[in-house]
Amino acid sequence: MKKLGLATALLLAMTGAQAYQFEVQGQSEYIDNTVNDKNFTGAVQGTYYLKDVDSSKGPLAEAAFLNQASNVSVAYNYGEYDVDADENENSTAHTYGAKAEAYVPTKFVPAYASASYNHTKFDGKGGQSDDQGDRYALELGALVIPNFLVAVGYTSVADQASLDAFNIMNNGIAKAVLETNTIADDQDAITARTKYVGAIDGTNMSIGFESGLVYGEDTAYNLGTTLFVTPKLSVGASYMESSFAGSPDKAWGANVNYFITPAVAVGASYVNANFESALAGEDLTVRDTQTVGVNAKFRF
Repeated sequence: MKKLGLATALLLAMTGAQAYQFEVQGQSEYIDNTVNDKNFTGAVQGTYYLKDVDSSKGPLAEAAFLNQASNVSVAYNYGEYDVDADENENSTAHTYGAKAEAYVPTKFVPAYASASYNHTKFDGKGGQSDDQGDRYALELGALVIPNFLVAVGYTSVADQASLDAFNIMNNGIAKAVLETNTIADDQDAITARTKYVGAIDGTNMSIGFESGLVYGEDTAYNLGTTLFVTPKLSVGASYMESSFAGSPDKAWGANVNYFITPAVAVGASYVNANFESALAGEDLTVRDTQTVGVNAKFRF
């Protein structure tokens, strides 16, 4: 009877669940750059929501945001970077992260706060040394109108080796590295972002917009938009550019996501970050990079 009950609960979760409290997602990216076409990343994230999230209204992908669902998350990302011509540049990276988000009702507007911690460990191969570092981040904001979030934050990066596991999961490794390069040797950075999701009148569609700013040693901005063709299907495009004196200093991307059921989703992404050298024949210490990612999400 216990096995039957468990099987029934799992079947309901996979077919018609309209509310959930846990979300588990996985992602992997294939990385093709100038010197290697065998690099890859793998990531997993688990999120617990303090209350049930109602996914019966609006785009399924944004159910937690539309519900202003406070949560805690943990994430892990593994990355492998090899150089065909020089084993001394080969390395693997392990990034661990923990994050909490809170939406707090007030008599004015709903307030928002988030805090996160990430640790990255690089294992060098050949003659490359190991490295590791931490980063801490805090954000405060408010939903100034329904479904429109404005937030500002502070990020402390104690070591340039540190990446953001949640940024990797949401935006891909190329953009996460671009953000880290923007902060550079400056251990403190100011961030700002906006997010909006709203229905398109007279249709079953919705539209989403996001923007962000990172001000560290240099400055980067990003823009993104998503069209929710139906509550299950979405297509998106994004662009990021930094002022840091290196290359690639910009990246654009596209993605598509589809909920097979309200509890199970799959998706794919593409990011292009082209190298632009100011000097002919310059050694490409940072190379043309293209990534293709796949992801899956399960809610229960």
